Amino acid sequence: MLKDKILIIGACGQIGVELTLALRKIYGNNHVVAADLREENPLLKGTGPYVTLDVLNKEMLHVMVIRQNITQIYLLAAILSATGEKNPLLAWSLNTQSLLNVLEIAEIEKVKKVYWPSSIAVFGPSSPKVKCPQKTILEPTTAYGISKFAGEFWCNYFFHRYKVDVRSIRYPGLISYKSQPGGGTTDYAVEIYYDALEEKKYNCFLKEDTYLPMMYMPDAIRATIELMEAPAERISVRTSYNIHGMSFSPKEIAAEIKKHIPGFKITYNPDYRQPIADSWPQSIDDSVAREDWKWKPEYNLESMSSDMLKNIRLKKVER
Repeated sequence: MLKDKILIIGACGQIGVELTLALRKIYGNNHVVAADLREENPLLKGTGPYVTLDVLNKEMLHVMVIRQNITQIYLLAAILSATGEKNPLLAWSLNTQSLLNVLEIAEIEKVKKVYWPSSIAVFGPSSPKVKCPQKTILEPTTAYGISKFAGEFWCNYFFHRYKVDVRSIRYPGLISYKSQPGGGTTDYAVEIYYDALEEKKYNCFLKEDTYLPMMYMPDAIRATIELMEAPAERISVRTSYNIHGMSFSPKEIAAEIKKHIPGFKITYNPDYRQPIADSWPQSIDDSVAREDWKWKPEYNLESMSSDMLKNIRLKKVER
């Protein structure tokens, strides 16, 4: 049986780098093609094939899928929440058209599986704040959230109408030491660790009591792969699955960091990202994912903080 050939679009982003490396371990380096508009991320260099690709160039994408005999596509290219508010029409254009291009090519070429990430940004002020359920009111208030809301239903449409096996997760805020975040409202939870080690202080752009759903990147990568490897009959949600790792506030993450860096100080200077954070739930109910494909997080705030600080220190030593 021929091995799957995977194309990862947006491979140089925060999720893309780590997902590419994880999938290359499973499928073999040459069976995972990394693609992005940007220069290849240093962590990917020498680990497998890399191509420059504009996902909005549908013809170029189509030719690549045919030539490379692609059987799975992971579409990670997107403009995130905070960046999207600076240029909402660009965010809509990229986030929506890229998905439509991939879905249409997947249908024509009978691609076996497609992965496309959604986000907690699909929720809005009218969604339940605590343990926000899988099925609930979705009234997003950001361009990013609107694009993800529409995308979820395009995924659902292509599955039911054209039988494209497209799968999705609504990511919470993602925290990683390997690659930098890309303009999201939850980015503070990455920045704070770096500033704590370098400056012993951090100026937070959210209020101290702003609770948001978060997840450590190893859990997010594992969840993505587990979802994609689950038998099709186990997938009951064809919009996007809720998953949850942990919820905490800036005040709580600062207190955890102080256990490792006693002199650490945090100040608060809420900016335009505060209203975005206020529109999202504080925690997520992921019981459907737990039931369907046995999802379960491994990290909490304590274990994540310890691992983040340890690995950022190691990075500094290696430099």
